[in-house]
Amino acid sequence: MKAVLQEQHGSAEVLSIGETDRPVPGDDQVVIKVAATTVNRADIIQREGNYNQPPGDSPILGLEVAGVVDELGPGVSGFKVGERVMSLVGGGGYAEYASAYASHLMRIPESLSFEQAACVCETYITAYLNVYVLGRLKDGETVLLHGGGGGVNTSAIQLCMTLTPKVTVIVTASPGKVDRVRELGADHVIDYKSADFSEAVRTATDKKGVDIILDHIGGAYLRQNLKSLAVGGRLVVIGLMGGAKSEVNLAPLMVKRQQILGSVLRSRPVEEKAAITTKFNQVVVPLFAHGRIEPLIYQILPLEAVTEAHRTMESSAHFGKIVLTI
Repeated sequence: MKAVLQEQHGSAEVLSIGETDRPVPGDDQVVIKVAATTVNRADIIQREGNYNQPPGDSPILGLEVAGVVDELGPGVSGFKVGERVMSLVGGGGYAEYASAYASHLMRIPESLSFEQAACVCETYITAYLNVYVLGRLKDGETVLLHGGGGGVNTSAIQLCMTLTPKVTVIVTASPGKVDRVRELGADHVIDYKSADFSEAVRTATDKKGVDIILDHIGGAYLRQNLKSLAVGGRLVVIGLMGGAKSEVNLAPLMVKRQQILGSVLRSRPVEEKAAITTKFNQVVVPLFAHGRIEPLIYQILPLEAVTEAHRTMESSAHFGKIVLTI
């Protein structure tokens, strides 16, 4: 089968189109004929050699796919060959065929194209898991989302607007994306390059602070994040683009009863991801089916343009998802 291959770690130029073996479904797995996949920040990190796939998963890049069921493995029930599905995968999305656990599959609503469906699993599940399941966001609270026009951030904005319309949403963004973020429905947008976001948050919340922060920067933002949190606030860290280390004074954290939560999705056990997917399928997928949320696509490219797609992701020029079609 055709797939994106790399013989070494490095820049986007190490990626090439080649031929490799078609996956064979294991117990409780299916093989999906992939119509579309997407580029995620984790793909860049893996390409550079800093984020290996979980044991047993394909080393080929790609964490989410949309396509049709092509083959059923032993023990699979509830799905049939030819059904349109979308799924998280531990790896292997940048290929004509990918294997996935049947418990991670979701049927694609008729209203979504394959390109749209390919955008759902990684970023929307990540946003839902960390803002709602771990962060416990509820109406009347205030959330701070870092990430401007990235896939997880735009997904989180849409979920907040739809699931908890009485939530106040504050977003940090680069100057070129401030207006686009505001158009998505954010109540306050902070240009993080021209302002200390923690001071801007204090002003926007009348010095109370926010109840939840979704952060992919890590160490470089830790002090400002804790300063931005309200009493009882929850900081959920899902990335380390700004480093893995920082030094903080723990006393204010204790007095304000704040929590720091670390979270990843890819390396969770199969059963955990299945439970998360089931809940997401019940709560969020109907929003897509009824047109209340529509995946935000920045660019659709053929698989052969994967190098260009990675360069775009690295430049942070995108607003929404970058889709690769097979």
